[in-house]
Amino acid sequence: MANSSSTFVAGLTVAALATVGFLAFQASASAPADLARPQRGGAPVTASKAPRDKGHPALPGDSGTGERVVYSLDDDRVWLVGANGKVKRTFKVTPGSVDPPPGSYAVTSRSSAVTGTDGTPIEHVVRFTTVNDVTIGFSAAVNGPLPQPDPTVRTGGVRESAADGDVMWRFATIGQPVVVIP
Repeated sequence: MANSSSTFVAGLTVAALATVGFLAFQASASAPADLARPQRGGAPVTASKAPRDKGHPALPGDSGTGERVVYSLDDDRVWLVGANGKVKRTFKVTPGSVDPPPGSYAVTSRSSAVTGTDGTPIEHVVRFTTVNDVTIGFSAAVNGPLPQPDPTVRTGGVRESAADGDVMWRFATIGQPVVVIP
């Protein structure tokens, strides 16, 4: 009996290690090429010079100045803009059921991992405002693709892919400006 138990545990261990190895390979294969490059001057972002999406729309002209996060409600898109006014990264997002009004905000709080109001485990939560008691912020679902919001649940989570959430987490520290445009 003890021999079959140890064989079973060994099999589970091998399966777990294989899964972790596969996930590590997937993560390294999808990471930007310059992710490990050291940054000068303490810059919090490590992203490619050009935005990641092919055929991405240009940064809207009415989106402020300086280093900031720009979130377009109509386009469901985010731009991470460096101090020089150049786009570091842009990506699509999936908004929750409650939108913030257009305007200028700042990152007020962050959480590395929590459960969203819709019950989804999320990570890299970057919050910037509250609308009618619903907290609005960017986050990435821990398990899987961007979920479609349930219109019957009042949520303020603006969901990003895991890779985009990693970059947002490094870029949008407390006090970072967030500009919401229509």
